[in-house]
Amino acid sequence: MTSHPQEPGDADFVELNELSIDAHLPQRTSSSQSIALMTETRTLVPRQLEERRLIHPEQSARSQADVFREIRTRLLELAGLQNFITLVVAVSPRSGSSFVARNLAAAFAFDQAKTSLLIDCNLRYPEQHKVLGVDDSQGGLIDFLEQPSRGIKSVIYPTVIPHVRLIPVGTARENVGEYFSSFRMRAVIDSLRSRYDDRYIFLDGPAAKDAPDARILADLADFVVLVAGYGRDTAKSISQAAAKFDSAKLAGVIFNHAP
Repeated sequence: MTSHPQEPGDADFVELNELSIDAHLPQRTSSSQSIALMTETRTLVPRQLEERRLIHPEQSARSQADVFREIRTRLLELAGLQNFITLVVAVSPRSGSSFVARNLAAAFAFDQAKTSLLIDCNLRYPEQHKVLGVDDSQGGLIDFLEQPSRGIKSVIYPTVIPHVRLIPVGTARENVGEYFSSFRMRAVIDSLRSRYDDRYIFLDGPAAKDAPDARILADLADFVVLVAGYGRDTAKSISQAAAKFDSAKLAGVIFNHAP
């Protein structure tokens, strides 16, 4: 299945493999209260969202939003009734995976019965907090992993998109791959997913090329979505990147026009 956006700067959905990975996902036994507890501190009007290249459900962004709705639908088909964690990773740096990750999170939040949590794990090019209007001066993911006593809630921020929350990178450190592979990282990811069954988590990871962190993060995810830069990543480089991930988790490839 392929959809074709009308304007540059959009993701071009190519294919999601027909997979069934229900065995990877834990069962949920309680309903979530997360939406009822959410309060939105600041949202933007459609024009402002478009200036930031963020999709919204209004008519002026319908063609772009429909691309991400299609990806959302296919991921939901793969997972069935359970929520899941999706790693979004580029084939090579600056191929637009961060653009795809935040807009995919936004597409899930269009559904009033769902919420999205975006976790910025792209240490080399952290940008989610800037686009999503988050002041991360109180820290982020790495700060929490170094000092868990502060509590994970201290680094979960509301964004300019209703029902979308962000955990920014925070203060980057050397050898951060050790944080991503730690028991603490796995425990917090599992806790974030299991607490609310309407919460869908998206990890914005580093590029697959020459980045072991992407493979480490894939171990925490149920799906991996690979983003290829349109006209810049070759078929060979895409195949090499895809080969780095478990084929049972690789949901598909998105060709993206945005930098």
